[in-house]
Amino acid sequence: MNVEYINPFIEASQSVIMMMTGNKPELGKVYIRKTPYESDNIVVIVGLTGNIRGQVVMALGTEAAMKIASAMMGGMPVTQLDDMSKSAIAELANMIMGNTATLLSGKGLRVEITPPSLLIGEKLTIAPANMKTISIPLKFANANMMEINISFEEER
Repeated sequence: MNVEYINPFIEASQSVIMMMTGNKPELGKVYIRKTPYESDNIVVIVGLTGNIRGQVVMALGTEAAMKIASAMMGGMPVTQLDDMSKSAIAELANMIMGNTATLLSGKGLRVEITPPSLLIGEKLTIAPANMKTISIPLKFANANMMEINISFEEER
C-alpha cells in the first residue's frame, strides 16, 4: 500500500470538516489496524473503484455525529440522530471522499466512489476481506473523535 495515497484522505478530511464545522480536527497517529475490528456505533461506508479498489469506513460516536450534524445545519440543535442529521453525516462522508478522489486524480489515479451507506448499531464489527486497513484518527477540540479506516488494494 503506497503511503502517498493516504495523504489525500487526510487533507480532504481535515479541509472538508473545517469547511463544514468551522473546526479543523487534529490528526492522531496513523496506524495499520488489525482486522476484524470493533467500531464506534455510527459508521459510513464508501466503496472505492478504479485504480484503487476497496472501502473507506468513517466511524464516530453519537455525540460527535450530533455535533457535526448540528454545525452542518447552521448550528440548529441536534438532540437525536433523526433523518436530517443522518443525511448530514452521510453527506459529510460523500464530500470527504469526493475531495479525496479529486486529489488522487491529481496524482494520476482514477478513483470513483460509491454512494455512502450509513450504519448505526451497538458493537459493530468491521471485517474487510483480504485487505490491510490503515486508520486515520481525527481528534476534535471537544475530545470527540472520528476515525477514517481505509482498506484497499491497487489495480494490478
